[in-house]
Amino acid sequence: MLVSILLGLLGGLVLLAVAVAVCLMLATWWIAAKSERLVPASGKFIEIGGNRIHYVETGEGRPIVFLHGLGAQLHHFRHTLFGRFGEGYRLIALDRPGSGHSVRAKGATGRVTEQAEIVRQFIDKIGLAKPLIVGHSLGGAIALTLAVEHSKAISGIALLAPLTHMEASVRDKFGSLYIQSPLLRWIMAHTVAIPASLKYAQRTLAFIFAPQATPPTTW
Repeated sequence: MLVSILLGLLGGLVLLAVAVAVCLMLATWWIAAKSERLVPASGKFIEIGGNRIHYVETGEGRPIVFLHGLGAQLHHFRHTLFGRFGEGYRLIALDRPGSGHSVRAKGATGRVTEQAEIVRQFIDKIGLAKPLIVGHSLGGAIALTLAVEHSKAISGIALLAPLTHMEASVRDKFGSLYIQSPLLRWIMAHTVAIPASLKYAQRTLAFIFAPQATPPTTW
């Protein structure tokens, strides 16, 4: 009798866990679909080594490529900087693999050296002649990697609050983002990651912009 009760409780807990996981997956799908409607792809796509890269460009002249940071996307440059350049520049911003509308290749690691190589191939594929690379935060680390490993492909780099040094450990605020297991990363990405990011969005923005106040949204 006791065994039957325990098995029934265990079965109920399993069903509850499955129901919660399904609800989180549906919520993630709904949020993703809504996000794509609110911020649709606005540029072009190009295939590079299995990566589907989304990018926007405007103007003609000296090429400048913009690389965004962690958790960002190309609009962070497009809406803030593109309008400040005059004539004589070809401005290109791309969603790094796995960010924005860019899809990372199956088996890709996302390592800085790997992303730098993708950017180098991107430069070749769309026919840019030694562009200036602007890198923000993690994008700054990729820009530095390009300068070290692919210096002939670029004319120079401009760094905005860049990540410049290897750190011995993951900082506390970023600990939840460091998940070594590919399976666990997949599970988190398709269940709790997106709903949790929305719940803590304002707190995350306050942390990112601190000690300054979060700027008002204008677009």
